[in-house]
Amino acid sequence: MSSNREIHLASRPQGWPTEDNFRLVETEVPSPGPGQIVVRNQYISVDPYMRGRMNDVKSYVPPFALDAPLDGGAVGEVVAGEAEGVRPGDTVLHGLGWREYALLDARAARVVDPSLAPVAAYLGVLGMTGLTAYAGLLDVAAMKPGETVFVSGAAGAVGSMVGQIARLRGAGRVVGSAGSAAKVQRLRALGFDAAFDYHDGPVRDLLKEAAPDGVDVYFDNVGGEHLEAAISSLRLHGRAAICGMIAQYNDTEPAAAPHNLAMLIGKRLTLRGFLVSDFGHLREQFEQEVSGWLRDGTLSYDETVVDGIENAPSAFLGLLRGENLGKMLVRV
Repeated sequence: MSSNREIHLASRPQGWPTEDNFRLVETEVPSPGPGQIVVRNQYISVDPYMRGRMNDVKSYVPPFALDAPLDGGAVGEVVAGEAEGVRPGDTVLHGLGWREYALLDARAARVVDPSLAPVAAYLGVLGMTGLTAYAGLLDVAAMKPGETVFVSGAAGAVGSMVGQIARLRGAGRVVGSAGSAAKVQRLRALGFDAAFDYHDGPVRDLLKEAAPDGVDVYFDNVGGEHLEAAISSLRLHGRAAICGMIAQYNDTEPAAAPHNLAMLIGKRLTLRGFLVSDFGHLREQFEQEVSGWLRDGTLSYDETVVDGIENAPSAFLGLLRGENLGKMLVRV
């Protein structure tokens, strides 16, 4: 345990990131101080929100620093250090990914039980991804049984969970968009009532065909044309949970706003942005309900796994291009 490899941000992207924006750096494995632990990461998460942190702009989370390791969700085994409630051999969830070994305060780690689920699940279906879907659909958008739900980016980690939770919680109709015929087929296998490839025509037309009577709830992972189409299809008092807008993360010019925002007035629509960090109070309820669905086989999840910390940048770029099915992970 003498060397540690990390991915540093070498430069800030202009538009779409490239491999040149990242640098693989070899360092020493850190030694823990009082109250600290060293974790050998087993899996790290790459997520769309990380693109925004590569820009040096004020946001809800500080930007990544240049010439320093990036960070993000990770799960791994404690290999050194000991603190109250954490000891070597424990599996922990923490926020210092993009590296093989992480040094952190023990209080910043959460011990998880690898016997309940595969450890990677704590980064996806039982982690931030799952809680994002659960809180966004049931709290932010307040979906009620019998309602029609539309999910954009529905074959991704969050979107695929939203659609299944909607079905399990009694939605009348669940519609999803995705970026390929294979992903559309997967959505139907997951129980979506209708799904379409957004490359096949204007999203507004495709959505009207899939949900001819309109939608009550829209879960937005994409923004842009999808959001405009959803506003047109939302019924009176419809609600939209705005989780992400991956369609415009790499734009160098300001995105054209939806052209139909005036519809919010007459339809009395609610569009609400949210961050999963605001919903820690739902974690216990979420874990109990979702783990039950996993145990009885009523909820499925997909993972796209890339091997090797050196390939984390290519995994992230693939995520932005939509190459993943479900959660994109790097097996360290």
